[in-house]
Amino acid sequence: QVQLVESGGGLVQPGGSLRLSCAASGSFLSINGMGWYRQAPGKERELVATITRGDYTNYADSVKGRFTISRDNTKNTVYLQMNSLKPEDTAVYYCNADIRRSTTTVNYWGRGTQVTVSS
Repeated sequence: QVQLVESGGGLVQPGGSLRLSCAASGSFLSINGMGWYRQAPGKERELVATITRGDYTNYADSVKGRFTISRDNTKNTVYLQMNSLKPEDTAVYYCNADIRRSTTTVNYWGRGTQVTVSS
């Protein structure tokens, strides 16, 4: 059973910072692309940032220059450093990963972690 477990969410004031983590556990061979998505109330889930196994990154325009995605392949973990947070960043943040198991690659989602930016 493969699981993605997020942590690090919480309540922060505008202009503040948070660091999200997502660790993959279970039986698998390797992890390919990993990423973070978010869903605000009443809105569709949207991409925040992605990172390949070779550390190529991609960001949504709304977070460029403020958020940084990184990964530690030895820990099967992806991180999202969020700086200069704005109220519009409030959402549930979900981890996503393409995980290789034997001869197949399966896409997995975490359960999400709430980020609330408010004064």
